[in-house]
Amino acid sequence: MDHPDPGDPGVRVRFGGPRFGLIVSKAVGSAVVRHRVARRLRHICAELTADISAEVDIVIRALPGAAGADSDELRRQLRSGLRRLDLPVAADSGASR
Repeated sequence: MDHPDPGDPGVRVRFGGPRFGLIVSKAVGSAVVRHRVARRLRHICAELTADISAEVDIVIRALPGAAGADSDELRRQLRSGLRRLDLPVAADSGASR
């Protein structure tokens, strides 16, 4: 979350860790399926917040294949994508629920 710095009105100070944005379009499936995918991705993102720098913003676009993927597969794919961006992500420990 951004907050104005009381000492300098032209500078914004950020608090709260990395931010994740999720895009889960109708191409992924029905509303029930989209919400299930979004819940799984939010849970995975919450696990990753300690590993990622606080000033990073990440946008995740779920593709239609995400509807049939289990949480472990989504976690592997997300970690793989973050590593390709050279973001520090701890080694995947498998099913960490």
